[in-house]
Amino acid sequence: MSKTATALVSAFSGAKLSTEEAAARLRMAPQTPRASLHRLGHWLGMRPVKLPNGRLLWDAAEVERLASGEVAA
Repeated sequence: MSKTATALVSAFSGAKLSTEEAAARLRMAPQTPRASLHRLGHWLGMRPVKLPNGRLLWDAAEVERLASGEVAA
């Protein structure tokens, strides 16, 4: 994602991570959140923002909570 697009998304809805970044932060393959979202409608209790181009953006605060051992809100 370009820096401009990232800045716009962050400015309007808080910090977001791409699927690849979120999966890496939680030490999982990028396909894991995609498959979970497709099968269950969520990944570890999180629902992403879906951009018009099909990319998924995950809330950075929720990912950090999970990475620190807490439960997603």
